[in-house]
Amino acid sequence: MTFPLITTSRWEIEDAHTIDRYVETEGYKALTKALTLTPEEVHDEVKKASLLGRGGAGFPAGVKWGFLPENVWPRYLVVNGDESEPGTYKDRILLERDPHQLIEGCLITCYALGLSQCFLYVRGEMAHGQERVASALNEAYEAGYVGKNILGTEFSVDIVLHWGAGAYIVGEETALIESLEGNRGMPRLKPPFFPASIGLYGKPTIVNNVETLSNVPWIVLHGGEEFSKIGSEQSTGTRIFAVSGHVNNPGVFEVEFGTTTFRDLIMGENYGQGILNGNKIKAFIPGGASAPWFFEEHLDVPLEKSTVDQAGSMLGSGAIVVMDETTDIVRACHNVVRFFSRESCGKCAPCREGTSWLEKILQRIIDGNGRDDDLDLLLDVCDNISPGITWPPKQTTICPLGPSAVSPISSAIKKYKHEFEAYISQSSQGTPVGIQGGIL
Repeated sequence: MTFPLITTSRWEIEDAHTIDRYVETEGYKALTKALTLTPEEVHDEVKKASLLGRGGAGFPAGVKWGFLPENVWPRYLVVNGDESEPGTYKDRILLERDPHQLIEGCLITCYALGLSQCFLYVRGEMAHGQERVASALNEAYEAGYVGKNILGTEFSVDIVLHWGAGAYIVGEETALIESLEGNRGMPRLKPPFFPASIGLYGKPTIVNNVETLSNVPWIVLHGGEEFSKIGSEQSTGTRIFAVSGHVNNPGVFEVEFGTTTFRDLIMGENYGQGILNGNKIKAFIPGGASAPWFFEEHLDVPLEKSTVDQAGSMLGSGAIVVMDETTDIVRACHNVVRFFSRESCGKCAPCREGTSWLEKILQRIIDGNGRDDDLDLLLDVCDNISPGITWPPKQTTICPLGPSAVSPISSAIKKYKHEFEAYISQSSQGTPVGIQGGIL
């Protein structure tokens, strides 16, 4: 390993979640350093780092921070800890094993942007992570790292921990803001509700996810230029990926961003260690359930944002789900679509009605009642949700949840149309169908 571990360096330390161990391992040194600089200088370091957001969209954090309008107060930082994408569990581990790193990242960000209020939104099911963050916050307040006149300066910040109710859609930043305000978690129209301009309580708001902010202490301590030397030119630093499915060693791994390939991560001795039982790979989801699927021919694509985008998918939430040759593609597709159907908030008719019908049609096919025109019908419904069924997706919905349900269907039919046709053909003959093996 030729790169430094930036966000997972303390994971092997049993009590790394405590403030004593965090301080012993250079914790809060970055905050101390930041307070000797001007806010503009701290912001510049993050811009020099070219830190891409680690929550899904991959937008440069330093640029996003610059969207805050001048002289509009108050303004807020909202931490998106509502990690909800199927297969994704990197942020949960960060919350559980190194909560002070996130808190320090929040404090530095607030200092750089002139904020005095931060809201940390944690997904409802992450009980252990929420407890770890709550304890860490209490420790940080008691030690003087959070609160009034931090480290003897005039800089003051309050951090509010908010426990969500567990809705997938709240991972979308405007829906998260609605939830924080006490409303149903439904996305807002953009424009005008770009959070940097009109966010929480109608005020300018920066929304960053857990992993993004966990990079900030290292960047400030070592410099943005040092961070930018790691990884590739367009995808700098390291990134955490959660690998699951049919691999010998599922887990969460920090890798050099932009230079590591999917083959390295799935097959590498230090990472996934290859496919279960010596089987062949059939498909893999490269960036969470909402991403179009990749196949064996994509294994040598580097984990680099623009390259993966050009190949027709996305790195998204950093979840790689591997399916081997025993996988029933039709059932795997149905499993993902069913999730999105159940998690649709119902605000947009194409998503509310369309995802439900996609689930019903796939269920009908699996149950042995498939019709000859069902594949055309599936694609027709997909087209009504995401016109053209292209990537990046066009959408008739406010947020990307609708097109997310289209991704597995378009991917599966494109590569394994014959498996769908086999279900439909054999069902008309009354014969059992489906691969008798692993299902995603």
